[in-house]
Amino acid sequence: MPIKPQFQELDYRKTDLGELILRRRTILSLDNLEVYEIILGDAFLMSSLFTVVEEELSRIGLAAASAASPYGTLDVVVGGLGLGYTAVAALENPAVKSLRVVDYLEPVIEWHREGLVPLGKTLTGDSRCELVHGDFFELALKDKGIGFDSSDPNRKFHAILLDIDHSPDNLLHETNAAFYRTEGLQKLKQQLHPEGVFGLWSDAPPEANFMDSLAETFATCESHVVEFYNPLQDITSRSTVYIATKEG
Repeated sequence: MPIKPQFQELDYRKTDLGELILRRRTILSLDNLEVYEIILGDAFLMSSLFTVVEEELSRIGLAAASAASPYGTLDVVVGGLGLGYTAVAALENPAVKSLRVVDYLEPVIEWHREGLVPLGKTLTGDSRCELVHGDFFELALKDKGIGFDSSDPNRKFHAILLDIDHSPDNLLHETNAAFYRTEGLQKLKQQLHPEGVFGLWSDAPPEANFMDSLAETFATCESHVVEFYNPLQDITSRSTVYIATKEG
């Protein structure tokens, strides 16, 4: 049997946020498991080895949206494409009628369209899903009056799920900070239907200050600590999914 290379750089791009790399890594200690990784500068954006919390963001968020929504079907926005796990988990929900996945990094969208990542064909082959090149935070704050659907600036959604920054306090770019404050969340809320849901992935424990901002903005809010096994360190790791619901 041929030996798999331990590291394969599948693509490299220079972006205004730093050097962007897609690589495939073979982990010998895990029975030669192939893992896809996205690296931006010095930060790991995503690894296919750890996807539980990204998937739970969709499952918990859309379960809350379905329970609250009188519409029967869901129009959903996902902020952050990454390797596609949040988006694919959303499409597994039969109530999802449309899904717009917004990513600032155009090469990430290209990787999915070109089939360089494992879930690319699943997303591009589903007619409900549209991959959108754009700045989620700019669209969320509607600074240019556009919103998440440029063809309908007044369009509202049943769920908006965000998986971009490491946490509300650990940002990929300092300009994102305004979104996590009460004023930014109030603007996002305007793009939700009554009883619509905002969900957020965080790689940190629940943060009191952010929970306070959610409570000031939404009718209800809660944090879910999601556990998953880390085979590299043989430990149980934990991340957080925040869920907030707009008033009816």
